Amino acid sequence: MSKIQLPAVTPKRPPWNKGRLMGQKRAFLPRHVWAIRARLELAGNLRDLALLNLAIDSKLRGCDLVRMKVSDVAIGAAIKERATVIQSKTARPVQFEITENTRKSISAWIDAPQMAGCACLFPSRIHASGHISPRQYARIVKDWVRMIGLEPSGYGTHSLRRTKASLIYRKTGNLRAVQLLLGHAKMDSTVRYLGVKLEDALTIAEGIEL
Repeated sequence: MSKIQLPAVTPKRPPWNKGRLMGQKRAFLPRHVWAIRARLELAGNLRDLALLNLAIDSKLRGCDLVRMKVSDVAIGAAIKERATVIQSKTARPVQFEITENTRKSISAWIDAPQMAGCACLFPSRIHASGHISPRQYARIVKDWVRMIGLEPSGYGTHSLRRTKASLIYRKTGNLRAVQLLLGHAKMDSTVRYLGVKLEDALTIAEGIEL
């Protein structure tokens, strides 16, 4: 009997971004940060409170934030006022401030019993790398967003990276300063990241009345 050769059929997979809101994630407003911080303090969640505060101060990408060591932010029992991290994406160093509130939360977290003997600032009990993964960090941020009643699809880890940078630009208009703080190699990257052209156009339009 002859065999009928049927054409191979490749099953179609739905697009990975189907039903998802794509594009740049929004920066958090100060009231959002305060709301998340207040809930974490009430819950006594020392790790997440330190993670939130350091994410805002450092303005680091998630992959760089999660792999930070205790030695990056502390010298003995003292927490540094400034820290430097080599970015994995650009291999360039970026320096950032650690504010007093953040230093207090980091100190409390480092002194917690579960941090005994840990070299990683945000250790994981699952991953062999020793620290929480960027994906786990993203899930933590989504939990924070839901906790204060915001739409999770509109916010992500980059929301924390953009939060303080956006406020600095709005208050000073100094793009160069923001570029240095974000560790961008080119000014164009900072312009696109902050959406400066649209923001400037709206500011001008709001100042004109007919």
